[in-house]
Amino acid sequence: MSDSQTTHRQAWRRTDDLTPGATRIKLVEEALPLPLDPTSALVKVYAVALNYRDANIANGGNPWPVIPNVILGNDAAGEVIAIGDKVKTLQVGDRVAPIIDTEYVSGREIGRSWLAANEDGVMADHIVFEETKLVKLPDHLDWISAATIPCAGVTAWSAIKGAGPGKTVLIQGTGGVSMFALKLCRAAGARVILSSSSDEKLAQIQKRYPAPPILTVNYKNSDWHEEIMRLTGGAGADIVVENGGAPSLVQSMKCTRRGGIVSQVGYLGNQDPAQLSELIPTIIDRRVVLRGINAGSKYDMEDLCAALSASETKLDDIIDKVFPFSEAEEAVQYVWEGRQIGKVILRL
Repeated sequence: MSDSQTTHRQAWRRTDDLTPGATRIKLVEEALPLPLDPTSALVKVYAVALNYRDANIANGGNPWPVIPNVILGNDAAGEVIAIGDKVKTLQVGDRVAPIIDTEYVSGREIGRSWLAANEDGVMADHIVFEETKLVKLPDHLDWISAATIPCAGVTAWSAIKGAGPGKTVLIQGTGGVSMFALKLCRAAGARVILSSSSDEKLAQIQKRYPAPPILTVNYKNSDWHEEIMRLTGGAGADIVVENGGAPSLVQSMKCTRRGGIVSQVGYLGNQDPAQLSELIPTIIDRRVVLRGINAGSKYDMEDLCAALSASETKLDDIIDKVFPFSEAEEAVQYVWEGRQIGKVILRL
């Protein structure tokens, strides 16, 4: 089934101009990839959620290759408005989001194809995907909340696997993944320690989630890992959601309990290999399991959506700011400057 009335879209593409002061992304109008393949669906997008990764790609900082003038964005929520004649799992009107690594369905695939890097992303008013790359979204969430699920949500879901009642999870930062992880940990009955370089942000989070109280640490203190050990009675955190990379990884391991898990989800700091000189002795001494988190598979996303639906979990409290689609440049800069606590959304 095709929608003959929708033939073009508006999309934000990277300019690839990295000179100081230059525009990083531009709004273009272009033809949609039509007619639809027999197993594809056309989706009208209602919300796009931004991640630090989007700002990093826009500013040329992604550590992996990016195709020229790529459409930005990997988190979106929308409605199916047309389907190919061999689509079996979707119908017009379904609320869906694409997975962010379109090669990562079951978790056993050996390839990788990331939106906004290896292929065009989702910062557009219409997108086209194979039905196998789309996941149905929880009915109880509005478009803005639902758009946070594919990247931030699935990354957090994967990062805290093993958390539960009585476990302690150290979450670094106050961005989208961190706030989603905080929500999931509290729902699972785990104790949360949150770190940030901003006392103001930490105070806001403590006020937002008063009971049970969230323990906080400012990582501007060079010995912040020792404070984590003190807060955990010398045992260390069971799981660390690690966001910094080279500047913080060894310290994160030093405050992980022996045999605990460090989930590496980001690389926000300056990636200087010299800062990893203690990595090998520390990982051996602490018997730490270091797991790289590259979001998750389609099955992981389906599991997260099922969990959110079963508990009818709301996500309004992790939304920091909503921009109109026309202000995507301002939204990307807002994220690039690290001004958010939680998720930044483009509303269409």
